[in-house]
This record gives sequence, structure tokens and C-alpha cells, in this order.
Amino acid sequence: MMRKGILFLVMVMFGYWGNAKEHIPTKANYDAFKNTKTLVVMDINPMSDFNFKIKDVMNEHWTLTPFDFITDQEFEEMKGDPSYSFLVTTVVTFDRDKTKARYKFLSLLLGEDEREVRDLPDLCSVPLSYLKVDDDSYSYKIDAFVSFIQNHVKLMTENPDLIKSNVFKYYNKNIKSLKNKTLLLVANDLEPTINTQKKIQKIYPHDVKIVSREEIMEAIESKDPDVVFLHKVGPEGTKYKARCYKILMGAADSQFYYFDYHMVNSKHRDYLLAKDLKKMAEH
Repeated sequence: MMRKGILFLVMVMFGYWGNAKEHIPTKANYDAFKNTKTLVVMDINPMSDFNFKIKDVMNEHWTLTPFDFITDQEFEEMKGDPSYSFLVTTVVTFDRDKTKARYKFLSLLLGEDEREVRDLPDLCSVPLSYLKVDDDSYSYKIDAFVSFIQNHVKLMTENPDLIKSNVFKYYNKNIKSLKNKTLLLVANDLEPTINTQKKIQKIYPHDVKIVSREEIMEAIESKDPDVVFLHKVGPEGTKYKARCYKILMGAADSQFYYFDYHMVNSKHRDYLLAKDLKKMAEH
């Protein structure tokens, strides 16, 4: 289960402009974060994939702040304390989104006095899945997501001029590095016109392999510096109208190399699209 509060994201980073000025974190928020203890909020379901992985991931990767693990109930009691930050799975909807679709995000939130979850300063949020999609669609990538959040916070802290910039555009500068990487894709994530290696290589000239989830997990665990993998977030048949996020991440550096989304409809289904690969190939 997710947090009881719903986090309404209108962050530039995720491609929605809405009332973004009210929700973009500030330099003061990032500065305050450095002096917090980060509390990882465990899922209510003790058998969740998140709970099985997150302790090992934090112990291996997290270096920015001291950290500990708390329950959902403790989070409700402590979320107003500015001496804490919280790494927590959240339910996300988007202002002015008529689809009313709900997504799971992994969010790094800053404690703040007398605030609801939806109003806490959001230092970084990564889309995990559509709400009703099983955790196993993303749980094998948790290492990369936590590392990305940490790297993003470092970047914003060291370069505060980027905080109000279009971070989506900033990370897409890494597309040009794809020519030196092997792109790992899972067949079920691909539009039928590009669901074989032969079809892909007609429009994407760089090294690419269609692999299993297990092979992607192995690349992440071994921190293969030559690998970039796809993280696709979509309704997976649970809802027709929703966003389909397409993110390429480095297995070793956990950087974003490509970030985009489209609305799922009869023409653009819940897949990485051929036009995405064409866009990647142009750089």
C-alpha cells in the first residue's frame, strides 16, 4: 500500500508545467536537507518487494545523510519535523490531468512543520509504475533509482542555478553518449514495429540487445559501465489513458540518458516508440 496522502506533482522535471512555481524545491530546501537524518518509510505490506530490497540498497549506496527505517505510522507522526527527510513511496496524480491516472513514485521529501504529505518539499521523485501494476515491474531497478535520487540531490546542491531550470532538458543532454553504450531492452516494453533486434537496428545504429529482466538486474548489480537500460512506466493494460514514461538509465552511474513521456492512446500505445529510438539516433 502507498502513503495515505496523495502527492500532486507539477514539477518541471517530469514534463508538466501547471503551477510549478509552488512546488519546485528551493536552494534553501537542499541546504536544509544536508542537516537532516533520512528516514526510509517501509511499505505497509511486509512482503513487498520494496521492503525486501531497500535496506540492502540504502546500506550499499546512501552516503549523503545518516539514515534509518520507520513504519508508515511513524512517518505520519514525524513528517512535520524539519530535522528529518523521508525516502518514501507515494501515490502521484497530476494537476489538470483529466485522466485521473495514479502512479507510484519514489520520493525524497523534506520534513516541514504542519504540512500534509502533498505539501512537503519534494527534492526528487522518480516514477516507478502505474498504481495498479505489480511491484516486480520495477523492484529489480531499486538500486538505480536510489542512486539517481542521491546523484540528483548532489547536482542540485552543487549547481543551484539548475533548480529552476528544465531538468528534463538538462538530463537529455546525455543522449549524445548513447553511441558508446549498449542499450538493453525488454521485448514487452517495445512497440511491435521495433520488437526485434533486426527491426531496431534499421533506425537505431548503436549497440542494442533485447534481454530479460534478470540480465538488466545483473548489469545494475555489476555496475556495468557500458550498459544503459530502459525503465518504462505505463498502465500495462490496467488503464487505457495514462502517461507512458520512457527513461534510459546507466547501469553504473544511474544517470538519465533519455527522459520523455507520451499519453497512451490508440495511436501511441504503452511502449517505447519507434520515434523515441529515432530521436536517440539523431544525436
